[in-house]
Amino acid sequence: MFSDAFSIPQLFGYAAFVLGVSSFLQKNDRRFKLFMTGECIAYVVHFWLLGNPTAVASSAVSTTRSVLSLYTRSVWVAVAVVAVNLWLGWGLAKAWWNWFPILASCVGTLALFLLQGVRMRLVMLLGTALWIANNVLSGSIGGSALESVIFVVNSHTIWRMSRQPTAGREPVAGQNKG
Repeated sequence: MFSDAFSIPQLFGYAAFVLGVSSFLQKNDRRFKLFMTGECIAYVVHFWLLGNPTAVASSAVSTTRSVLSLYTRSVWVAVAVVAVNLWLGWGLAKAWWNWFPILASCVGTLALFLLQGVRMRLVMLLGTALWIANNVLSGSIGGSALESVIFVVNSHTIWRMSRQPTAGREPVAGQNKG
């Protein structure tokens, strides 16, 4: 099922791996979203080369949503991004499992726009599980490794953040950090 481990498509999967793990190591939500943007870009190329159009579409929308979430927390923008994801899924899904990346992107969108800190990362775990299933079924070595490691790294970061006195909440703009 997995293609050559050192093929061009797999190399982009490995790049997504490094960026994704780096993302979920971040305790700062802004840096988390910046690294996630890079991961999504690498995923677009990776899944395009693997021939998985729903994962390409989902990753492209996720790239856009990660950038938008840096500048707004608008519920309407989140709803629009979810609607685009569902529309793309409707047009591109050929098998039942092709919905996994679409649903993962929808869950991630809601998390990035509506939540922060520990709660955002907890909801992202559901998206991670959906990506694991998609990547195994797509034959993505780097993607499967990435999401498996992200699950562990994100869980550890959630634990670290929950031990902080502020329970992983980002400071409100204008407040001193200490």
